[in-house]
Amino acid sequence: MEKENLPRALRELEPVEDEREQEAVLEAVLFTMGRSVELSQLAAAIGQSQEVAAKAMERLRKRYEENGACGMQILHLEDSYQMCTKSKYYENLIQVAAAPKKQVLTEVMLETLSIIAYKQPVTKLEIEKIRGVKSDHAVNRLIEYNLVYEAGRLDAPGRPALFATTEEFLRRFGVGSTEDLPSMNPEQREEIKAEVEEELQLQPEELEHLAREAQRAEEKTEE
Repeated sequence: MEKENLPRALRELEPVEDEREQEAVLEAVLFTMGRSVELSQLAAAIGQSQEVAAKAMERLRKRYEENGACGMQILHLEDSYQMCTKSKYYENLIQVAAAPKKQVLTEVMLETLSIIAYKQPVTKLEIEKIRGVKSDHAVNRLIEYNLVYEAGRLDAPGRPALFATTEEFLRRFGVGSTEDLPSMNPEQREEIKAEVEEELQLQPEELEHLAREAQRAEEKTEE
């Protein structure tokens, strides 16, 4: 096979001769990898010897070091290099890194979660009979939020999946088991709303809807 017909990744690269271009290539590699990269790999990236690659890395490292306005730095770790943030910005970073990701539960998801909580294990078909509409998306998102999981298969034609709430769901509601799920009298409703609001960062109207749907699901179970 001729060289020009080879996949691009398998072609032999032309050595990078320009020093600034070498630094640019190595910078791109370090940024993309997000971890330490061995000198031999860096040398291969620019098609040069490890000695040339090491000199290029030292130039790049010093350039980052001398740029006081840059939040990144290049660390030399024995036979490898890594791009990372400067330690002095740690306090700034944790303001973002430590912030919990808000889980937005739509009205459909709240309704679906209530049905699963009070009728589990339950199939998607049973959920849809109660709601009157398809619930695939809602169930999938609840699984993604680790509030619901596939608990098994129903011994019936097609063996449909059975869904139940997770330990994470119980933790957020502050109960030890599904048997401890409370009925929705006013006092308990307000207590649960406060707990869930703190954990899920839901809007008050979303929580009110969850309580109403839980009450409705419980009434259907009693029937």
